[in-house]
Amino acid sequence: MGQCCPRHDLVESRPRPRVETHAPYGLSRAGEAIDWAARCGLIPDNWQDDALDRICAVDATGRWAHFECCEWVSRQNGKGSILEIRALAGLFVFGEALIMWSAHEVKTALEAFRRCLTLLRRIGVQVGNNENLLEVDGCLVKISNTNSDEGFEILKERNAGGEWVTLETPRRLKFIARSKGSGRGFSGDLNIIDETFAYTYVQQSALLFTMGARKNPQIVYTSSPPLDGISGDVMFDLRLRGDPTAPRDLSDGAWTQDPSLSYRDWGLAGDLENLSGIDLDDRALWKATNPSLDVVRAGGASALTTAGVEKEWRALRKTPTDFARERLGIWPKRVVADSGVIPLALWAGLATTAEANGRPDQVMFAINVARDRSFTTIAAVGVQDDGRFQLAIVAYDRGTEWVVKKIRELRERWDPLLWAIEDKGPNASLWAAALEQAGLVEAEDREKPKRGEVVAPWANDVAAAYGLFIDALVDQNLAHLRDAPLETAVAGAQTRPIGSGGTTWDDKGAVEVSPLKGVTNVLWAWETYAAKLMTTTNPWDAVF
Repeated sequence: MGQCCPRHDLVESRPRPRVETHAPYGLSRAGEAIDWAARCGLIPDNWQDDALDRICAVDATGRWAHFECCEWVSRQNGKGSILEIRALAGLFVFGEALIMWSAHEVKTALEAFRRCLTLLRRIGVQVGNNENLLEVDGCLVKISNTNSDEGFEILKERNAGGEWVTLETPRRLKFIARSKGSGRGFSGDLNIIDETFAYTYVQQSALLFTMGARKNPQIVYTSSPPLDGISGDVMFDLRLRGDPTAPRDLSDGAWTQDPSLSYRDWGLAGDLENLSGIDLDDRALWKATNPSLDVVRAGGASALTTAGVEKEWRALRKTPTDFARERLGIWPKRVVADSGVIPLALWAGLATTAEANGRPDQVMFAINVARDRSFTTIAAVGVQDDGRFQLAIVAYDRGTEWVVKKIRELRERWDPLLWAIEDKGPNASLWAAALEQAGLVEAEDREKPKRGEVVAPWANDVAAAYGLFIDALVDQNLAHLRDAPLETAVAGAQTRPIGSGGTTWDDKGAVEVSPLKGVTNVLWAWETYAAKLMTTTNPWDAVF
């Protein structure tokens, strides 16, 4: 594989990730990759240097010490530079025949292609009048820049006499957007999985097994944490393999070092569902989780600055979960698919869009507060053109302070038929606030409420609501808009008994179920009161 160097000494003053595990190794080819990239003007920060040292580590036979390498770090820190150095070194230094760089979206893959092209043009010389042919280090590089065929291909190399010699096996670097079939049929030496948070096992099957016939393959994953607890299965499983501190259950077993995995995670410990013990305003935490923050480089300061993060924090104070995930790298709590009582295959088959089957022109809202008051949900229901109920989460956020303002907005915009809010438990204070501050009116006659009034589901109504929801689900008489909070709740929701033989959703379990309770209660309100209200009110033109 070429000349290897002793691995870099880990200087204590360098930023270190919270989690760093890897197989033992003594040599690395990172120096070769870094030196080549420096000629293009790309100089890694210290933390990127260390990441490359792990990725380019080799064993006694000269093969990669790590078949899989993970680098989890918050956005805009420079994951892309690590990948650029590794990919271009693979093409020009390590002699890898096929490198596949995949991303979740086409635009991300294209941006990576353009950054690499910029680096190559810095040291390459255009061949003749063809701007898509470059000579780089004695290699004739063809640039492909057409839709779905972006990449670079080394067709020829100059021999000792300066003559072009056609390669028997051209070397290629391809950029693709992932799909079920993308990558199938390609036997790659290196697979780069950018945006791993959106990487699925279906895509893993299409890409990973292309490497089985290669003599020295490697796969590199980079990402910020998964967006929610039910997506990112590949990332969650890599975390179990690489992080001794990751949440585990009995079926996961104890952690042991994977002999072919390098794993680094810069994010804070904990989970997004419980941020109470974390000071999101702590600049020291910002620095610890963002290794490029305020870094001064030879070519200028880092684009990621404390002043910039302060602007993000001001903009996201009302949605701290987003800031915690995207900037501090905190993971959501994992929800095992199909761990709840609702079959996910059935639920997935009921997904729709707001436009696909007609937007409802009459709506009701229900408000539900989580048992620990951590989140509040406002759910809506209406009837589609095909006669099925359309369920939606119109608002979902932390705490309750924002709800009164939101009620006013929804009331003015949608003129709903009815509001359903439980008046006991965690909803009690919100019930009072809805009446006193938001201007809602409690129905005087609970059997015959007027349009826009509030009705409280009682214990027997909550039990009835569960039954109505399950009936509509089994009969496939409902549709939903794939709202992420509801998807998470459905994936892991369990039930508990109430009253004399009744059932409701268990709000004491591991999954936050207020979105599911919200749509269940609003469906009950519709089934109970819609026909009565429709006979006394005129249709109105609304966009739902």
